[in-house]
Amino acid sequence: MSASKKTAWTVTAAATAAALLPLLTAAPALAHPSADEKEDKQPKPPAVMSHVGGALLGKPGTQVQLGPGAPVLPKELSARSWIVADAETGDVLAAHNSHWRLAPASTLKMLFADTLLPKFPKTTTHTVASADLAGIGAGSSLVGIKEKQTYTAHELWLGVFLRSGNDAVRVLSAMNNGIPQTVREMNEHAAELQALDTHVVSPDGYDAPGQVSSAYDLTLIARSGMQKPDFREYAATARAKFPGELKPGKKRETFEIQNTNRLLTGDFGVAPYQGIAGVKNGTTTHAGATFTGVAERNGKVLLVTVMNPSSKEQHAVYKETARLLDWGFAASGKVTPVGELVPPKSARTGTEPGSGTGTDPSSLPVSGKDVPATVEKAGVAQEKSGGIGIALAVVGGVLVVLAGAVFLVNRRWPLPELVGRRQPRDESVNP
Repeated sequence: MSASKKTAWTVTAAATAAALLPLLTAAPALAHPSADEKEDKQPKPPAVMSHVGGALLGKPGTQVQLGPGAPVLPKELSARSWIVADAETGDVLAAHNSHWRLAPASTLKMLFADTLLPKFPKTTTHTVASADLAGIGAGSSLVGIKEKQTYTAHELWLGVFLRSGNDAVRVLSAMNNGIPQTVREMNEHAAELQALDTHVVSPDGYDAPGQVSSAYDLTLIARSGMQKPDFREYAATARAKFPGELKPGKKRETFEIQNTNRLLTGDFGVAPYQGIAGVKNGTTTHAGATFTGVAERNGKVLLVTVMNPSSKEQHAVYKETARLLDWGFAASGKVTPVGELVPPKSARTGTEPGSGTGTDPSSLPVSGKDVPATVEKAGVAQEKSGGIGIALAVVGGVLVVLAGAVFLVNRRWPLPELVGRRQPRDESVNP
């Protein structure tokens, strides 16, 4: 090859290499996206969300107002949405996208229970028909209910709370005149609680188009449920005996079921949380992991809801809940609330749900000293028919004034009895 040809070839090769060099050096960036690029792939919350409970709760991102001596929020938080609230006062201590409408998974069973629990005495019995178990979604969590077997309402509720049994939900819905009526009543109850992010399609929380709730709403629902003694009892039960199949000529055997709430029972890599008293966990393909927990420490009762952590950490939903509870107990009294858990509609109007009558808020007493005996007695009457609305109760004459009306609440749920035990509650099939 002549010198001139060698020179021309060398120049062409150099130019080609120069042209390819940016492409070659860019290739690794495509194969290994940066942390920011990975973050961009995560779903984003809506720019505008519900303002129920306060304007700050409608803003995307983390909302917290730290005061002197307040600890900073934990760094290891990956959930799309979470909230920390004082269960007694209703103050929201901190929140992150708390009104983001997301799939709730089995945490929706809290609304199912809060709606239906007062309808059936524990001793109510039901013999299961094949139609009762129709339509259960593939891969559903089950407690093991069998056709043609008879169960008490108490046993069915153990199946709902401990094993998150979609089969138990279906049978109780059948006892309530079917799925459509149960869904309608759940949506009505959510509206009464002002859980306006919530729309129920399937009463068991199984993924369904259009079925959503939010961390804020699930916390409202849990607060309502925990005012009912049976709800508290089931939510705090760690283990129970459940009836098996009754075979001719033999005594009906039982088998043990354990609560799937790992902050209550513990599991490999996660310890039971000190002071935990419930309430409900859930996991589906669309929802990811969800959890609402209530715990008491040194006289303070907190509610935390965590929805869909992206962390690969084992039991991330429980560990992030525990971190937020720890933070909440340490921060209580040292932060300015960013919002509130609102009372039910009936509490704001001074009516019982479905009564059709109202009370002028300006005529209501503004302090516990001014409450007449008739009002106090009305407050003690808990859980009216249908279980609509938070059970109104008075303990020691304590009253809370919210939104210009008297909102009678049990400011000290009987939690110490539940959380004070060293061992979680065990429950037999007997009521």
